[in-house]
Amino acid sequence: MKLFPGIACNISGEGDWYMKYLIAILFLFVTIGAVAQKHDDRPVVQFTGVVHNADSTNVIVPYVSITNTSTHNSVGQSNYKGYFSFVAHEQDTLRFTCVGYGPVTVVIPSNVSNKSYTLQVSLKPQIINLPTFHVFPWATTDEFKKDFLAIKLADDDLEIARKNISRTSLVALGNVLPRDAQEIQTATAQGMHTSILNSHSLTPNPLLNPFAWGSLIKQITDADNKSSSN
Repeated sequence: MKLFPGIACNISGEGDWYMKYLIAILFLFVTIGAVAQKHDDRPVVQFTGVVHNADSTNVIVPYVSITNTSTHNSVGQSNYKGYFSFVAHEQDTLRFTCVGYGPVTVVIPSNVSNKSYTLQVSLKPQIINLPTFHVFPWATTDEFKKDFLAIKLADDDLEIARKNISRTSLVALGNVLPRDAQEIQTATAQGMHTSILNSHSLTPNPLLNPFAWGSLIKQITDADNKSSSN
């Protein structure tokens, strides 16, 4: 006598589902194991070598990334002397990459003797031309407009010539530059002419000249006014 016929039927259905699920998982493990066994059947090779510059064998390329694309992209690296050594399988595809060099792909051959394979890998230098980038000292366009409006234009040739022959510039140059031969000759001739004129008369004394005193008083007054204004 069945007291709970619906429950018994449900348990039987769930048992069939679990059985199918276990069979599927078992089949998956068997398949993966077969593929792994097939992969592991390939002979193991000790792959050793040195990476150098293709343009010069004396130049070593250090710290090169080595990617084994045949084994889920496992990555290795050469040392600072460009030397590398690791275990791989025959027919594995290895990709050598480094910044500043073009990539190189190497395939380990089959039937390697002594289970060891040595290779010198040559990387060709690669020049990458980046687009020109200009750095400006303005963070925003408003700062650029402000500096552009406040810019002082350079003097043209006419303005430069006008400043060079101004009285201030000539006086400053006269105080610094030495006299040339023509100026010395002119001063000497004027002195000789004055001496000849005064040779038969009394030499004029500036202290007795009222115009000289007036000029001196004017210079002192102008200097006082200038100092008080400053």
